[in-house]
Amino acid sequence: MLLVIEQIFDADEVQLFRQHLNNGNWQDGKLSAGSQAIQVKTNQQLEDQSETSLTLGNEILKRLGQHPQFVSAALADKIYPPKFNRYQNGGHYGTHVDSAIMALPNSGDLLRTDLSATLFFSNPEDYDGGVLSIDTEFGVQEVKLNAGDLVLYPSNSLHQVTAVTRGQRLAAFFWIQSMVREHGQRSMLYDLDQSIQNLSTSLGNDDSEVLRLSAVYHNLLRTWAC
Repeated sequence: MLLVIEQIFDADEVQLFRQHLNNGNWQDGKLSAGSQAIQVKTNQQLEDQSETSLTLGNEILKRLGQHPQFVSAALADKIYPPKFNRYQNGGHYGTHVDSAIMALPNSGDLLRTDLSATLFFSNPEDYDGGVLSIDTEFGVQEVKLNAGDLVLYPSNSLHQVTAVTRGQRLAAFFWIQSMVREHGQRSMLYDLDQSIQNLSTSLGNDDSEVLRLSAVYHNLLRTWAC
């Protein structure tokens, strides 16, 4: 499932993020690349342990933890602390797949990458190129979102960021280990939860059918959760 979640942050909040990012300590993105990625990666990344990166990353995690659609779609068990990248002057990231297992900073605990996320901080008209191209079961999906919007997609997907030939593309990116490992099961739970929420609005939380569907949802989650 590829899912776009709009307006994680509004325009004023995005502007504050951009101000901090523009003053950040940017490094060559190859410094964090693996043996395969280093061959296809040409961008810049904010220093992971800088005060700017940690503060902005925590703001993102706080907002996502309170966002019903993200919570429903990700069913997050662990989230890798958000990183920040910048593409400009032809910067790009060739076709690759994200590492299956990552060590969480500081703790050393391992995270299984079930979902990848990109949160945009530049508007589409601010730059040319910079398209996030994701291979899905329905073909290649091209993603270039408004600032403040987020895309969530399976981490086992081949994907790339095309060259930015004008302007600057700023974004945060991170990975999620879900409580439900299998993508198909997680997608069904998301669809079911969205239907329950819509029915609750029209029928009320105490409606017998809403309660029945809620029980089905939680029993499926109980069965499928790792």
